Amino acid sequence: MRSDFFLLSDILTFTDVLAHQSLYAAGQLSEVVSGTNFSTIDWIIVVAYLMISVVIGLLVNRYAKSMAAYIGAGRSVGTWLGIATMTGTELGLVTVMYNAEAGYKGGFASFHIGLIFGIMVLIIGLTGFIVAPLRRERVLTIPEYYEKRYNRTARILGGVILAIAGILNMGVFLSVGSKFLVGITGLNPDAMAVPIVMTVLLVIVLVYTVLGGMISVIITDFVQFVVLSFGVVITTLLAIGELGMDEIVKSVEANMENGFDPVAADSQFGVSYLTFTVMMGLMTCAVWPTMVSRALAMESDTAVKRQYTWSSISFAMRMVIPAFWGICAFVYIHHTVGSADGLMAEYFLDSGEGAKPDGAYAMPVFLGRILPIGLIGIITAAMIAAFMSTHDSYLLCWSSVLVQDVVAPIKGEMSTKDRISYTRVFIVLIGIFVWAWGLFYEGDDLIWDYLAATGAMYFTGAAVVLGGGLYWKRASSAGAIAGLICGASAVLGVEVIRGKINDVLGTQFNHAEFGLCSIGFSILAFVVFSLLIPDNPSPGHSALDADGISDDPFTIVDEGNRRLIQ
Repeated sequence: MRSDFFLLSDILTFTDVLAHQSLYAAGQLSEVVSGTNFSTIDWIIVVAYLMISVVIGLLVNRYAKSMAAYIGAGRSVGTWLGIATMTGTELGLVTVMYNAEAGYKGGFASFHIGLIFGIMVLIIGLTGFIVAPLRRERVLTIPEYYEKRYNRTARILGGVILAIAGILNMGVFLSVGSKFLVGITGLNPDAMAVPIVMTVLLVIVLVYTVLGGMISVIITDFVQFVVLSFGVVITTLLAIGELGMDEIVKSVEANMENGFDPVAADSQFGVSYLTFTVMMGLMTCAVWPTMVSRALAMESDTAVKRQYTWSSISFAMRMVIPAFWGICAFVYIHHTVGSADGLMAEYFLDSGEGAKPDGAYAMPVFLGRILPIGLIGIITAAMIAAFMSTHDSYLLCWSSVLVQDVVAPIKGEMSTKDRISYTRVFIVLIGIFVWAWGLFYEGDDLIWDYLAATGAMYFTGAAVVLGGGLYWKRASSAGAIAGLICGASAVLGVEVIRGKINDVLGTQFNHAEFGLCSIGFSILAFVVFSLLIPDNPSPGHSALDADGISDDPFTIVDEGNRRLIQ
């Protein structure tokens, strides 16, 4: 194993240095963001941090010998580790980037997104809505519950919809993360920097996720949480010190169309947007798989409630603080630097000639100019760690769903070794798709709007079907299938599809309005079909009968101790 580690270390170090040097040779470290403070010392810090992540993946590989360990960490995660790792996963670089972009374009009005999500996580923590009873079901994935409560068709359909929605949702993660690294280090966004950075980052993520599974994910999430927590506070204080809080507020008030009221007519958002955000906040926090996977890995449902309750603070801050950075970037670029810096104006100021500047680069370029040498390397390394913690969790989640809830029910009996092997293959295939999608997909929506539209394809139907199954005795398999299908209609809100529909109808519906309609359709279909086509009466909905014997061929039961040992 030591020889394998040193070989891998040499390959990764060589790849990173080669990519960096080739960018210099090609002239791609141009004057576009010439004011960046990123230095050789900072590159060393970043590379060292990445190597630590690879070491973790290799060292914990020997513990990932069962599906429960590989995708559920043995269901033994305590409260405080659960809080840190769930926050670490959800405080991904894409989270920082999409909230910064929302702040850059919407001002203080964008804070409503983070505040709503924080409140919804708190509500779920206090009530245990969905997550606590789901943890008691001892399932490894959400679609597994569909079969226990409904039937196998619901499980397979739910797994397919979940996987498609999740993979599309993370389709922009890699390109967005690469934009951060390109912007903060001073690489030229018009050259080949983004594809090269995307490739290097993807290789590193795939290596340690494939090797370590959920155990490596949890350990790296914890390290990332600690480092990034300090980095976020320091960066925010430096941004305020650079611009001054009074100047930030006055600049937004004077130069942004209603940057304070999210429901104002001239706001970047609106009433339907805020309404959908409330619904989305409750549904995603209760059923989003990468969050629920942490709940399913907790030691008890009481620990799950504590995890969500305390995480509500960090969930609000993970969105509000990056939005504030975006506001600072707006003030710095448009009014501190402004047209005096021709290159900055070219990339970030609207020339009025039809070209729309990419606001995603604004925040990293701003940080690259205000953070000092050394600190900028630590912050960048922490952000890349945040990027990796999100990718590893998402890759592991979608691949395990495909194996547990699509392949296994169709294929029949599968050994643990085969399941882990299939999971690793899917991780690589999904990674390749994300790389290709990030290169070729282009849209004018905010990053957050794209994520909301693709995520709604899953969470609208899932929230209805899960909530109905856990809290309504008359919920039926036919209702579940109808609810999942109608919920998937939210994909029509993705910009490339929505635009064509609006062109045909002569309308201007946004993604939020499509999302609200899909929620209504899903609830209506679920209730109507459940009442019209009820299931045959059965003694309970668990996969275990009264004697503790499993009727699920994909669940192993230790008959001596009467406990699940999946």
